[in-house]
Amino acid sequence: MSETTYDDVLASARRVLEIEARAIVDLVPRLDANFEKACRLCHECAGRIVVTGMGKSGHIAGKLAATLASTGTPAFFVHAGEASHGDLGMITQHDVMLAISNSGETSELSALLPTIRRIDVPLISMTGSATSTLARAATVNLDIAVPEEACPLNLAPTASTTATLALGDALAVALLELRGFTEEDFARSHPGGRLGRRLTLRVGDIMRRDDDVPRVRSGTSLAASLVEMSRKGMGFTAVVDQNNALQGVFTDGDLRRALDRRLDVHETTIDDLMVRDCKTIEESLLAAQAVDVIESHRITVLPVVDDDNTLCGALNVHDLLRAGVM
Repeated sequence: MSETTYDDVLASARRVLEIEARAIVDLVPRLDANFEKACRLCHECAGRIVVTGMGKSGHIAGKLAATLASTGTPAFFVHAGEASHGDLGMITQHDVMLAISNSGETSELSALLPTIRRIDVPLISMTGSATSTLARAATVNLDIAVPEEACPLNLAPTASTTATLALGDALAVALLELRGFTEEDFARSHPGGRLGRRLTLRVGDIMRRDDDVPRVRSGTSLAASLVEMSRKGMGFTAVVDQNNALQGVFTDGDLRRALDRRLDVHETTIDDLMVRDCKTIEESLLAAQAVDVIESHRITVLPVVDDDNTLCGALNVHDLLRAGVM
């Protein structure tokens, strides 16, 4: 074998991607009644999908279990090597087992077959050989055969694991659609992620309330309004009437414009300078909607009001950044 140089690496990388891309495309015409049956078994499963495998197939199995679980199909991974040493106790007769082995002859998986038959658990296999021990023992077999690995030695699992991963994703997405899984469902299983926060966190969860909200009464002097703005540190103050109904807002930007006009801060009232037609939001709306309003109108703060335009709170860009939705 000739020595590879750095000049060859791009050609090598392109060859790998082309081989793995073909491996995925070749799966498309093989999607048949077996895939539909596998979907039905998983969809109608009253328990969980138990995904297992060894070596590289085991890594793919772990990823597939995680994908299934996060998209509405309860699933977990069992290491095939540990299963016969007690972990089979995790499996119940209400479950479905999904076993992955390119050869279909992995000894650790073959050792599990008698127990799987005894507890009468439906078995879905993903193999590259329909005549293998695992495929013949399965309730349904999904064909993941590839003509060659991307490894130049045709030994390291590369194209075969890529094909397995892609077919597993196809199964997970088909089940997601069968279940009518929504963005809100996804967010509930990903509360710590940014998407989860964007789809669940509401304005009322992060807004500032009560004495933390800068506000002055209509008719207040500009000087007193500046004291309130400085004390609360939100870069603005709300202007309200005697019933706490929002009349307008005054921001740092408005202050700069007022100073340019050399106005007397003691004689000028906030009513002369406030923005009356200001943007507001309700606390029941998603925080992500507050982000949309702030970004589309190029503002930094939002008063929060109720149906009667009563001031309930406020939030600014920093609040949204801290909450992880911006």
